[in-house]
Amino acid sequence: MDAAKPLIVQSDHTLLLDIHASEAENARAAILPFAELEKSPEHIHTYRISPLSLWNAASAGMNPRDVIRVLNRYSRYEVPESISEGFADIMGRYGRIRLREKPGTEELILSAGGEEVQREIAAARVLADYLTKTKEGFCLKLTNRGTVKRELIKLGWPVQDEAPLRAGRPLELSLRPFVLRDYQNEAARAFLGQGGPGTGFGVVVLPCGSGKTIVGMAVMARLKTNTLILSANVAAVHQWIDELLDKTTLSRKQIAEYSGSAKSVAPVTIATYQILTWRPGRGENFPHFSLFRGHPWGLIIYDEVHLLPAPVFRVTAELQAVRRLGLTATLVREDGAEDAVFSLVGPKRYDVPWKELEHKGWIAEALCIEVRLDLPDSHRVPYAVAGKREKYRIAAENPRKEEAAVELIANHREDHILVIGQYISQLEAIARRLQVPLVTGKTPNAERERIYREFKKGELRIMVVSKVANFALDLPDASMAIQISGAFGSRQEEAQRLGRILRPKKNKNSYFYTIVSRSTVEEDFAANRQKFLAEQGYHYSIQYWAELQMDLPGTRPGTGEDVSAPPEKRKAPR
Repeated sequence: MDAAKPLIVQSDHTLLLDIHASEAENARAAILPFAELEKSPEHIHTYRISPLSLWNAASAGMNPRDVIRVLNRYSRYEVPESISEGFADIMGRYGRIRLREKPGTEELILSAGGEEVQREIAAARVLADYLTKTKEGFCLKLTNRGTVKRELIKLGWPVQDEAPLRAGRPLELSLRPFVLRDYQNEAARAFLGQGGPGTGFGVVVLPCGSGKTIVGMAVMARLKTNTLILSANVAAVHQWIDELLDKTTLSRKQIAEYSGSAKSVAPVTIATYQILTWRPGRGENFPHFSLFRGHPWGLIIYDEVHLLPAPVFRVTAELQAVRRLGLTATLVREDGAEDAVFSLVGPKRYDVPWKELEHKGWIAEALCIEVRLDLPDSHRVPYAVAGKREKYRIAAENPRKEEAAVELIANHREDHILVIGQYISQLEAIARRLQVPLVTGKTPNAERERIYREFKKGELRIMVVSKVANFALDLPDASMAIQISGAFGSRQEEAQRLGRILRPKKNKNSYFYTIVSRSTVEEDFAANRQKFLAEQGYHYSIQYWAELQMDLPGTRPGTGEDVSAPPEKRKAPR
C-alpha cells in the first residue's frame, strides 16, 4: 500500500479518487480518457470503467496496456487482477468494424474483421434495410451513416469511422482579446484533438454558469467555418447572438436567427429545436430540416445537447460528415438515450467536477436546503383517497408553499430571486401575491426579454418562472432559487435549475431552496434529488417548518414591507 497515491481501484470497475492526495489532479487527468465521472462529493470522487468509456479510450488511441499502466501508477493498493481481464476483449472490439468512403459515390463501405463478425452483422435484422453485402464488406448510403453506427453500438460493436469530415464553407472569425479560462481552453482542445480521424465530434460537459458558450465560440474561432447552432428557445438564441457580437469579430450581418418569428440564414445561424421539429401534421415531413441540408455547414453546435429531440436525432444521423459539438451541464437523460448522444453527436470529450470549479472561484458556492411543510387539514383526506398522479399534484400545490416562499424572500432581502414551479395556476397565484412578473412558455418573446433585462439591471429583484428556467436562462445576478414544484427527482432538471444561480458573486453564496410537502410522494422524489446533489458535492440540509402566519400578501412578517422591489426601491404596499 502507498497511502500517498490518490486512487483506489475496485473489482467492480469503480475508481475512487481521493481529491486531497498530492497527485489527485494528475490522476484525474490520466483516468478521464477511459473512465466516466459518476459522483463528486466532498472528499472521494467516483469514476466507472464501462465498455463505452473503454471504446472512447480506444478511439483516442489508447490500448489495454495504457489503461493498466495508469491504474498501477496511481493506485493506493494493488490493482485487482479481475478488473483488467476484459479490457483487451472490450477495447479490441473497437477497430474491428471500420467505415470509410467509397470514392466517387454517395456511399460508404463498412468492413468487418473476422468471418464471425461479418456473419453477425449480416444476421442483424435491424441492419437489413441499410446494408448491402459486397466483396469489400457492406455498402450503405451516406445518409444512413449515423443510423448504422447507432445500431451497431447497441449490438456491442463500436464503429471506427474513418470517412472524412467536410470542412464546410470558410468563415474568417476570431475571438476578441480576452482570457479563456484554463478549463475552457482544455475543453476546446479536447474536442478538436489532433484533427485526424476520430476527432471533431463529441460532447463537452460543464456546469451552468461556467461558460459553455465560450467553449463553443473558441471551437468556432479555430475551425473558421460556417456554423449552425441549435438551442433550446428564442431567449437562448438571442443570448448566443449577443455573446458572438461581444466576444468575436463577427458582424451582425454574418449572424442569423432561425426561429418561429425570424427565418433567415447566414454564415452563423442560430436555430431553436422547436422550429426544427415543427411539422404541419402527424406523419408529415419536417419542413425546416432543409436548414441542415441546404447550407455548407462545417460545424453544428448542439446547445443543451441533453435535450436533443428524437426528430433531431434522426436528422443528425444523416449529418455524420459535419463536425458536431454538444454542450451540456449534464449528459443525464431520463429516457436513457445517452447512447444516442454518444453515437450520433459523439463521445464525451471533456468533463470537470462542479465542485472543482467552485473551489477555483469560477462558479458560486451554493447551499442546498429542503423545506418540508405539512399539508393543511383540508387537503389530507383528498390526498389520502387520490390516485398516484393526483397525489403528486395535491402535494405539489400545497397552499402553504406560497407562505413559505414569501417568508424565504423576506429573509433574503439582498438576493436576486427566481421562484420556479411546474403548475401555471400555482405560479400565477404567487406572482400576484408578490406583485412580480411571471414568465412561462406562452410569454411573448419581447415581453420575456424585457423582464430578463429589468432583472439583469437590478430594476426587478424577484421573478416567477415556469419550466423555461430549465433551459438556457442567462441571469448572472440570480443568487437564490426557490423551487416550489417540478419534476422532483429528475436529475436533469435539478442540474439545470441549480445552474441558474451558479454565476460567481463577489463574497456571496447562492441559495437553492426546494419546498416539499411532508409525508407525501414528494418526499420520495426528494430522496433522488438529495442523492444527485450530494453526488455533485453539495451540502444538502432539511428543515421542518411549522405552520406559517403572514401579515399581508407580499410583505415581511410584522413589517408591512414590500419585498418584491430592490432594497433601495421598497415601499409599503398600496
